[in-house]
Amino acid sequence: MRPTGAARIAGVVGDPIAHSLSPSLMSAWIEAAGLNAVYTPYRVAGEQAAEFFRALAASQCAGLNVTLPHKQTALAVSDEASAAARAIGAANLLTFRDGRIHADNTDAAGFLNALKVSQVEPSRGPVLILGAGGAARAILYALVEAGAPEIRLSNRSRANARAMADDLAPGAQIHDWDRRDDALAGASLVVNATSLGLSGGEDLVFDWSRAPGDAVVADSVYKPLETGFLRDAAARGLKTIHGLGMLIGQARPSFAAFYGASPPETVEAEALLVSLLEAAE
Repeated sequence: MRPTGAARIAGVVGDPIAHSLSPSLMSAWIEAAGLNAVYTPYRVAGEQAAEFFRALAASQCAGLNVTLPHKQTALAVSDEASAAARAIGAANLLTFRDGRIHADNTDAAGFLNALKVSQVEPSRGPVLILGAGGAARAILYALVEAGAPEIRLSNRSRANARAMADDLAPGAQIHDWDRRDDALAGASLVVNATSLGLSGGEDLVFDWSRAPGDAVVADSVYKPLETGFLRDAAARGLKTIHGLGMLIGQARPSFAAFYGASPPETVEAEALLVSLLEAAE
């Protein structure tokens, strides 16, 4: 269906935004569902974000996905926010109704969905999260809510890791960055929530011989699909989960919020995004 003047409008905002896979994924779902709808990327500079959000809230736009560097501004400008967005301190989903802005964070749910698809139970043992930024906060919130029995955190700034733990998981263990290998002992799940490995940059290196043979290793980075972090873990025989699972998982509830329907199962979301990443190489 070609969009008409009555089309349901939503989009994604960030700076930069040209790299985003969300428009391709959302547009594929829209087409498969036969909806009168569009999904548009918007590049908006940081100082203009709050004004942009308020302007779209007053328009016919149903809402926005929000990516870097605007997630904290999205929460700050909202009229109401979900418990997840407030706890994480950032919003990646804004929905608009009667000029009011509702903020939510689906990154946490997206990460748990990636674990579910890979048949990984987050409560089966200790988890190690690397990083203390926005992705790490969402993943930590998700794992605490899912009942992870022991949380270990490691970040270049120990103070930032401690502050994140104080907010979301006061009982978490903090491990110095240069001794992060020590935290692998007995870990059931290891998650890279840093930007290390992104777009062929510096990789996150571990001594995977110190991890249990049944440990699962997940990366929030999806470009490249197989980071050095995941490649090294796989070479050790460990199960790995790439970053597309979290991306798709957070997009599903966003689609439903914008268009009032679940994404069609007829779309092979992961295959679509893998093909786009391969074409861009």
